[in-house]
Amino acid sequence: MAANMRGAAPATLSARALNRALLARQSLLERSDESIVAMAERLIGLQAQAPNPPYLGLWTRLQRFALDDLSAALRDRRIVRATMMRGTLHLVSADDYRALRPVLQPVLRRLSLASGHAKALRGLELEPLRRAGFEALRAQPLNAAALAEALRAHWPDRDGAQLAALVRSAEPLVHVPPAGEWDWHKPAAFATALDWLGAGVADAPDEAAVDAMVLRYLGAFGPASARDLGAWSGLSAPAERLRRLRPQLRVFRDEDGIELFDLPDAPLPPAELPAPPRLLPEFDNVLLAHARRERILDDSVRPAVYTRNGLVAATVLVDGFVAGVWTLQRDARSATLTVSPFRRLAAAERAALEAQAADCLRVVAADREKHEVRYARVQNPA
Repeated sequence: MAANMRGAAPATLSARALNRALLARQSLLERSDESIVAMAERLIGLQAQAPNPPYLGLWTRLQRFALDDLSAALRDRRIVRATMMRGTLHLVSADDYRALRPVLQPVLRRLSLASGHAKALRGLELEPLRRAGFEALRAQPLNAAALAEALRAHWPDRDGAQLAALVRSAEPLVHVPPAGEWDWHKPAAFATALDWLGAGVADAPDEAAVDAMVLRYLGAFGPASARDLGAWSGLSAPAERLRRLRPQLRVFRDEDGIELFDLPDAPLPPAELPAPPRLLPEFDNVLLAHARRERILDDSVRPAVYTRNGLVAATVLVDGFVAGVWTLQRDARSATLTVSPFRRLAAAERAALEAQAADCLRVVAADREKHEVRYARVQNPA
């Protein structure tokens, strides 16, 4: 039963307790034996602005993972790459695309109209543009440049590239493989969800679908505040949505007194539970799913993790918290994984990280003759 239903004052959860809850739900305390599709659904998608980070995000969470497992799922249409939460690219299961994209449609429309691309409309409504883009893509998948040309045929006096960007954000589309596959860095081609998945996407979700997504967010990232939910989803009035669901939720407070909501049966491991070192990829979910991120990193290290141009570094977790960043360099014969810690690491911490790094190289650089793990000098992240 939810804490507020018992009439008791909400318990206070420390940043460390929230950290262990997050790690447990993200399979970062113990690797999972789930399939890649099940893990993608547990995480409600993986950030996919770049092609390689989702592969690494699955590798660090699963007991068994090979690069081609995810590539095959993309080619088989069990996983799709598409614009989702916050208007950013994610890999999601085909079922989750069908379930979540209708919930996100109003958000994505709002973001599209607020973007710099919207100046290309100049009195033109978004819906006729979406229909024109949809019809152009029904004929065949098109990349951004080809889509722009197709739209310019309708509106020759407007910026076709800007119009194409609006279609790509507001219309339910997916990236056609090999876009999104490991090491693929060429322009993506886009197909309609109707053609790729055999199902259209409604523009107006029912409230049950919205509530279902909110509950899934809490299961993956809770306990979380209304601001956290809004930051992750972009949904309007997140506090109102949580108030409506409150009778079926547990309620806590963080150390600053902010209300946090959670599923009644979601795991809350002891704060003192040991957490093994982990290597997280760029743009990992756990670094982007909350408005306040003290549960995973200290404010002092933010400048080294979140860059001014919108990138999010690949990070090192030690005792559950960000304790450094890492990079991977590959050439024709060798692969080197370099850890740049923010503090001096104990011998046991270094050994555990080296084991993680060696396993990472085994998965992502199996075709290189030489693998090397290096430690850079301790850096001041400020």
